[in-house]
Amino acid sequence: MGQKGVVIMDSARQYELFRTYREGLLNDTLPFWFPTCIDSEYGGFLLARDRDGHLLDSDKGVWQQARFSWLLAALNNQVEKNEAWIEAAESGVSFLKQHGFDDDGRMFFHLTREGKPIRKRRYHFSETFYCIALAELALARSSDAYAAEAIEIFERYQAYLDAGPRPPKYTDIRKMCGLGAPMIDIATCQVLRRTIRYPHASTQIDRCIEKIEAFFVKDDIRCVMETVSENSDIIDHFDGRLLNPGHAIEAAWFILWEAKERGNDSHLLNLGTRMLDYMWERGWDRKYGGIYYFRDVYDRPVQEYWHDMKFWWPQNETIIATLLAYQLTGDRKYAIWHQQVHDWAYRHFPDRKHGEWFGYLHRDGRLSVPLKGNLWKGPFHLPRMQLVCSQILEEMRAAGAGFSTSSSKEINPDTKS
Repeated sequence: MGQKGVVIMDSARQYELFRTYREGLLNDTLPFWFPTCIDSEYGGFLLARDRDGHLLDSDKGVWQQARFSWLLAALNNQVEKNEAWIEAAESGVSFLKQHGFDDDGRMFFHLTREGKPIRKRRYHFSETFYCIALAELALARSSDAYAAEAIEIFERYQAYLDAGPRPPKYTDIRKMCGLGAPMIDIATCQVLRRTIRYPHASTQIDRCIEKIEAFFVKDDIRCVMETVSENSDIIDHFDGRLLNPGHAIEAAWFILWEAKERGNDSHLLNLGTRMLDYMWERGWDRKYGGIYYFRDVYDRPVQEYWHDMKFWWPQNETIIATLLAYQLTGDRKYAIWHQQVHDWAYRHFPDRKHGEWFGYLHRDGRLSVPLKGNLWKGPFHLPRMQLVCSQILEEMRAAGAGFSTSSSKEINPDTKS
């Protein structure tokens, strides 16, 4: 035990966490969605689900279709071979290939069940999630066709971004740039590099990290901004002052992962841990626990009324970031932070009756709404956290941490797939 009852991450704690993440992924999270959510009539997935899994809405969010396709293919590639997972992932990708694209080659955001377009957004995140699904399927099927399509879509949206400003959402009076685009490109390129060995992935990752460090990381005030001016200045208005701690911490662990991929690169390790440190200080709720949704860079009142709610995904990203930071640095504070966010999240978010996690809590941990799936929440952040953290813990064991896992059959029993 550490100070104030905190368990230092010894081998017993590591094994406990490993089982929590791996068994939670395969025996709780995945069975909530799979195979129930498969749309056998139109293809893809029906993911807008109530607490007990009943369908709330038949519309299909493109993000969630692509993300679940990615997850199923990634589980096949990284956990255990499962043809049913791959066939379902191919159904999701096929649905999007048939219905997800506008005439200009860009993807929609929101479709009807049968695939008619409802909404298209200015940014390119639909394309990024489709790319990673294709890349995982390319690896799973040893498919040059999937790989070629992943590269084509990636390079198409890069050309779109390089062509100049996107269609304006606002006037050009107050131009802003956001953390989201370079952050998501890092994660996308990491998948493309691992699965299909995309030759330009590392160069693009370097560009994105350079932009994040130069524009969004403010060492003088210990902060990672969500949006800045075109000159990287803080914009002293509601939107410009708004911080999203979970988003910045997600970017931090992408950079830490890149540090690990490059042999614990000292510069990237320093950058990623600085970002995590700054946004833990800004985002952790010292009264109730958990990561806030929004904060103001100058600690002024925030305009968004949900600013102090606890959403599921910032907790997921912080659980990954703190565990990864501990693995790479051995710094005891990250083990303590990991236990704090892990324990708070696992005390409040899991649905003990029906499985999976609730998505939206009030500041003190009380349930706000019991749904499990909508256009924003689906099988992505939680199962990705469970997958990544179980892999980190396996690496720690292999490096000599000492816990002994049972066979994969015993750790990963029947997944009902």
